[in-house]
Amino acid sequence: MQPTATLLIGVALLFSTCGGAVAVAQQGEAPTPAESKSPQVAPDDARIKAAGIRKLSGEHLTLYTDLPSARAVDELPALFDQAYAQWRDYFGKEPKSPWRVVGCLIGDKQKFQDVGLAPADLPPFLHGYYRSDQVWLYEQPSDYYRRHLLLHEGTHAYADAALGSCGPPWYLEGIAELLATHSWVDGKLKLNVFPTRREDVPLWGRIKVVRDAIDAGHPLTLNEVLDYGPTAHRRAEPYAWCWALAAFLDGHPRYHERFQKLPILVLEPNFNQKVRELFGDDWKQLSDEWQAFAANLEYAYDFERAAIDFKAGQPLPAAGATVTIAADRGWQSSGYQLEAGKSYRLSASGRFQLAKNPRPWISELNGVSIRYSQGKPLGVLLGAVYSPSRDPQAHVALATPITIGPAATVKPDHSGTLYLRVNDSMAELADNAGKVEVRIIEE
Repeated sequence: MQPTATLLIGVALLFSTCGGAVAVAQQGEAPTPAESKSPQVAPDDARIKAAGIRKLSGEHLTLYTDLPSARAVDELPALFDQAYAQWRDYFGKEPKSPWRVVGCLIGDKQKFQDVGLAPADLPPFLHGYYRSDQVWLYEQPSDYYRRHLLLHEGTHAYADAALGSCGPPWYLEGIAELLATHSWVDGKLKLNVFPTRREDVPLWGRIKVVRDAIDAGHPLTLNEVLDYGPTAHRRAEPYAWCWALAAFLDGHPRYHERFQKLPILVLEPNFNQKVRELFGDDWKQLSDEWQAFAANLEYAYDFERAAIDFKAGQPLPAAGATVTIAADRGWQSSGYQLEAGKSYRLSASGRFQLAKNPRPWISELNGVSIRYSQGKPLGVLLGAVYSPSRDPQAHVALATPITIGPAATVKPDHSGTLYLRVNDSMAELADNAGKVEVRIIEE
């Protein structure tokens, strides 16, 4: 984390198991630079044991807890040790050896205060907090989120020790959320897992926060996420948006490799400018595609099939043109430009598969009205007239498509390339098949 920043660390978003309201957890502030480097005080293990606090040890984590013995608790040091190797591989650098974190998993805070494991200068927090090579966590109502919180704070501690910082707020928290989102199956840990089902990540809730903001008409542009200040994370929403941006850049086939280079930039005072330079000529398209991603964010998002192959349109021939659109892809360029103030007739034909289990589900261009995606019938043909905007705060047409169906007249209010796609969840493109032909004629 930045040495000069005062940040909120490790906020938790809590949802009811049926997707109910968010309980915002406002954490205590992060330590000052002097506090963050303060040495660990050797605990009095005999006194700690007498207070009913157990000591669990691994290679890189000593965990004190007053929770009763249970597999999901007792295996946390082993989980942390497996995380170490994956943090090392991700960041490309190790802390000075030996690196060991002392953690407290707290059921009854008073016990930890009484034996000095929760020092008097520890600021108030609701769920998790880290200071240099020490972390404190309150007990959570799900095994998944208990692990997630430990990995989130552990990522902060590792990056701080190995890199000396982890960049500005969006990257600091985005990376911690990215690497804390995990799978833990038969004692095997995998960090940086894009969740495929809500049930696999109980109480996590990041996708819901972004979706709720989109549905309420409050999407965030790329610059708005990058511009989060040091106090932004006193609210729950920034954690979700920072995770979403990190997941987008890490998962996108065109941006992944460059995103992986960002750890070497974290000590740069102009980190965000260096990021813009790293993505170079792609920055404008990246900014616009980010909006399309956020508008269609789902569990199991298919980054490969949803990736947009930007292709600027050519003038439409006087006789019109016919283009072919694949049903198993996201936005696709028609290759033709529509001009503002003119009227165009679009007519589409074709039948295509939207699912194959338990049997093939065939649709035509009106879509399937018994199921909807993003508020529109599944399978209906969608369109957007896209042109890169010079306004970094502008909201792009690819995030707010129009319905074409089998036929429509389009009168664009700005000139741009016509993009088309069959409406479907970006998580369910893999089982689609077939193509659509679209005829474009200027009226």
